Amino acid sequence: MATFEKETVFNLEEMIEYTNGGVISKQITKDKGGNLTLFSFDKEQGLSEHKTPFDAIVQILDGEAEVTINAKSYHLKKGDCIIMPANIPHALKAIERFKMLLTMIKQD
Repeated sequence: MATFEKETVFNLEEMIEYTNGGVISKQITKDKGGNLTLFSFDKEQGLSEHKTPFDAIVQILDGEAEVTINAKSYHLKKGDCIIMPANIPHALKAIERFKMLLTMIKQD
């Protein structure tokens, strides 16, 4: 997957579009320490419960989402962030269409 060009100014929210009934992801950058990925979700779309070996920081760029971490739900809207801890079950679902930046950081 290609990553974004370095030393280039861009607007995160404008760098990803919505698709009807689906989810889009675009990787910004990736290395052994972690990665940054943009996502867009149409209403009612999401990611089912899973675990990752990384802390994952969700930053909502547009819209509203429900983020579930270890069976506890959080309602996030544009401008909100939350950290999903490594190795803890989590899931996401679009309350309304939403865009997010996902930052994953490898644990030592």
